[in-house]
Amino acid sequence: MANLATLFRVLLSLFWYPLTGFALAQWPGGASTRFYDFKVQTMRITKLCNTKDIVTINGMFPGPVVYAHEDDRVIVNVTNETPYSITIHWHGIRQRLSCWSDGPSYITQCPIQAGQSFTYEFTIVEQKGTLLWHAHVSWLRGTVYGAIVVYPKTGVPYPFQYPYEEHIILLGEYWLKDLVQLEQQVMDSGGAPPPADAFTINGHPGPNFNCSNDDVYKIVVVPGKTYLLRIINAGLNMENFFAIANHKLTIAEVDGEYTKPLITDRVMLGPGQTMNVLVTTDQPLGKYSMAMGAYMSARGVRFQNISAIAYFQYVGAVPNTLALPAQLPGFNDSLAVKTVMDGLRSLNPVNVPEEIDTNLFYTIGLNAQKCRSNTPEKNCQATNNGVLAASMNNISFIRPNISLLEAYYKKINGCYTEDFPDAPLEFYDFVNGAPNNIPNDTQALNGTRTKVLEYGTRVQLILQDTGTVSTENHPIHLHGFSFYVVGYGTGNYDNRTATFNLVDPPYMNTIGVPVGGWAVIRFVADNPGLVYALSLGSTFVMGIVYGFHSEEWARRARDTPSSAGRPAAVLGQLELPEKERKEKWTVVI
Repeated sequence: MANLATLFRVLLSLFWYPLTGFALAQWPGGASTRFYDFKVQTMRITKLCNTKDIVTINGMFPGPVVYAHEDDRVIVNVTNETPYSITIHWHGIRQRLSCWSDGPSYITQCPIQAGQSFTYEFTIVEQKGTLLWHAHVSWLRGTVYGAIVVYPKTGVPYPFQYPYEEHIILLGEYWLKDLVQLEQQVMDSGGAPPPADAFTINGHPGPNFNCSNDDVYKIVVVPGKTYLLRIINAGLNMENFFAIANHKLTIAEVDGEYTKPLITDRVMLGPGQTMNVLVTTDQPLGKYSMAMGAYMSARGVRFQNISAIAYFQYVGAVPNTLALPAQLPGFNDSLAVKTVMDGLRSLNPVNVPEEIDTNLFYTIGLNAQKCRSNTPEKNCQATNNGVLAASMNNISFIRPNISLLEAYYKKINGCYTEDFPDAPLEFYDFVNGAPNNIPNDTQALNGTRTKVLEYGTRVQLILQDTGTVSTENHPIHLHGFSFYVVGYGTGNYDNRTATFNLVDPPYMNTIGVPVGGWAVIRFVADNPGLVYALSLGSTFVMGIVYGFHSEEWARRARDTPSSAGRPAAVLGQLELPEKERKEKWTVVI
């Protein structure tokens, strides 16, 4: 996620509720119930020759793993013992009828204040695989993150050879400075964020970094076995390559969805993306490097160019042997990224929407606003004394003071409008002819705007990168949904030449829109009470769907945390009202 846009998250959220003709007997109850107790705590840590306090869950870095089976109910009580406000997002969980538990701050809830608690409750309906949880306030997710592992139902096998062992690989970034203070400094400067001081693999930077020869993660493996690695990019900003020296990776799952086997030498994951790969230990006894390095597609951006290293060490290898180095692509090797993406296919034929009700065309880009500060040397440090922003259809999000979900249910006017455009106001050569006279023609409009859709709408969304300030690969995430990536290419999208896979496209929740290119995704708005969101950096574009009205939903609205930060009630099983009233589904952007 990246890069020049780190400060600015582009978030597009949708919620909707049942309409006439849709009936659900009760709230998803879950096969079993898993309880977790998360305490948000500070912890003293020493890395890179430096000691500082970081924010963690239960004093663990990375945080605890949430384990469950498909269709389990999960209840997580979060108690905030730090001075910082926080929320937790369950990245990739579709939140069937549990939108209050999705976690993005000021979208589905206000942040959990110091000394307060919040209970997240959701059922993992028809989902399995590797997902991610992380803080969804400011840059706290730089240290507040962990894995979600959802196993198939009892007795249901994997669609591949059962592995000898499974291991979680969390790719992260680490800064020496306090992340809350660093974020504020970057926001005040108007410029780009600084690169991380180190990459980490399961919290360990490895021997390439200062004072880190012994701060290395290691997997000890047995020859002749197959291992399952659950790889997660939990980084704050960067997209990253990952490879193991002399070993092939067989991709078997992406974003919690099985894929046809795809053999590759390396993979690239953007923030929030997850990937399960199978690795066979078929090499001579030895110690092999697992390497994590940068993928940077934007021009003129500083980034961390030193790789994090972990060890993949065979039982019986000579002690203290040197690790064989892993070969990573060049930092800007977009062809290596495209080659893997081109090969991804769903395991079986899928039901892709072929008829489309609503076509949306959203440009994604960076902007440089004109300086309005009396101290431009302090507050306008982008190119030509500009201030960085990010936008979709050249509209940059203004964050509200309360959560938009609360604003809807409490009928608080003035928090958003319903006029987000279906397409950019002007079409031009987005990639090569974008305005670039910074900051004179690189400004964005501002607002908290929404797009209205009907429940059940079959949506095609075209995502187009632009060259304003710089083209770059843009990770886009949908909260509460997965989607079919039916098309993907370079240059400007052209429906006369674009080719689509409508048979077995990959089903993902996060897609990297290629640098100087486009991606087309399709989904059906059929998730009652859910949120979907796109994210990029730290600017927001977001949305809501309106549904049936009932006293029970009004009660839930009252029980959610207000802007004053009072705790929310646990969302329990609930019989839906017999009478459901169809209303509109609104996307706030």
